[in-house]
Amino acid sequence: MVKILTAITREVSASINNCEVSFHARQPIDVAKAIVQHKAYQDCLAELGVRVVSLSAEAELPDAVFVEDPAVVVDEVAVISIMGTPSRRPEARSLADALSRYRPLKFLVEPAALDGGDVLRIGRRVFAGFSQRSNSEGIVQLRDVLQAYDYQLQSVEVRGCLHLKSACSYIGNDTILINRAWIDAERFRGFQLLDVPDEEPAAANALLIKDVVVIPASFPKTRALLEQRGFRVRTIDVSELQKAEAGVTCCSLIFNDETMSAFRADKRYLMVKRMLAVLPSLTTLMM
Repeated sequence: MVKILTAITREVSASINNCEVSFHARQPIDVAKAIVQHKAYQDCLAELGVRVVSLSAEAELPDAVFVEDPAVVVDEVAVISIMGTPSRRPEARSLADALSRYRPLKFLVEPAALDGGDVLRIGRRVFAGFSQRSNSEGIVQLRDVLQAYDYQLQSVEVRGCLHLKSACSYIGNDTILINRAWIDAERFRGFQLLDVPDEEPAAANALLIKDVVVIPASFPKTRALLEQRGFRVRTIDVSELQKAEAGVTCCSLIFNDETMSAFRADKRYLMVKRMLAVLPSLTTLMM
């Protein structure tokens, strides 16, 4: 059976210049250029065989384009998080509505704080970053939810960067692209660790689509390193979005759509069952 990947994205807000910035100096963002770059990002996903579902921009939520952060999606469930920055928490509402079409939902509760950018899934293993945006209670609650579906979660200390996936990404072939200065690399024993060049510390954020590794065009040394190691690489210009501390993972929430066809079929069955309960004449016709 062919694996069907779906990506939820959201259009760039006109207020993106009011975004949260923690580790970068604030720079003016060219909104029109950011919109063009985001459209190219969506096109890149589509060209790689991903079905893109684009949500409308949230005018009052400048960071809402970064849809990875309000949720964690695995094959069986979508976990709606409580983001570490209070001003971003309203982003979760419309995203939860969109995800409810694909997954049953679970919700973290306060005092949990967790950003999806701090969660790296590799098969049945999940790594959760303990960072400025994600606290221990958020990690514990996520672990409790995912354990019910046989996932093993391990926490990773994050330092000097925004999220866990600012410092490392899974790029296939049992390999993690990593900046060891920003995380506890010992947590990734058993994987091959590929260090980003010293000149490109932020290059560890990469997006794996099937067998293609997508990275920002601003990291040519990392591209050369990956290609030298035999990885298929595609680069994309996200320079305006990078001013908002973005990478290539945070602008999409990608999941396997095929795995939950039974979930949607069950929902349709329940709808038909309710109809039959109130329409006995229809029941007679269908017998």
